[in-house]
Amino acid sequence: MEKHEEVLVALRQIIRAIDIHSRQLNKDTGLTGPQLVLMKAIKELGEVTIKQLSIHTNMSQATATTILDRLEKRGFVHRVRSQIDKRKVHAHLTESGQKAMTQAPRLLQDSFISRFQNLEQWEQSLLLSSIQRISSMMNAENIDAAPLLEVQELTDPLLSSPATRSR
Repeated sequence: MEKHEEVLVALRQIIRAIDIHSRQLNKDTGLTGPQLVLMKAIKELGEVTIKQLSIHTNMSQATATTILDRLEKRGFVHRVRSQIDKRKVHAHLTESGQKAMTQAPRLLQDSFISRFQNLEQWEQSLLLSSIQRISSMMNAENIDAAPLLEVQELTDPLLSSPATRSR
């Protein structure tokens, strides 16, 4: 196998690992990775606005809002308008949301982060540089992506609504 084929195989393995973990997470909990990330952020930050959540999780406010809509429909989150500033809305975990958080398995990126941080600084820099170069070679460096390891259905953003593009 040629080197470029080995690189493509390794990339495919990464994509498959993310996909398998995502499907298992959804099967086990009924939640997606981004939903758990938002719930974790709400738990960590306490009374939090959508803007604060989107900054903390590196998601757009529209994506965070769509995900919160789904979580609220399922009874995991509720939103309350601020008494001090009526323009602000705060997200809170419900009792069901807190229970789901305690039962949820560790996210794939948490495991990755732990292992990555155990590497020497030079090795972290080497990996970062290499993966950034690959991203550039695939013309992907300008694609908006949060650091959430989840495979989502690829759609043409011009043909689909925001609700179908985010989970």
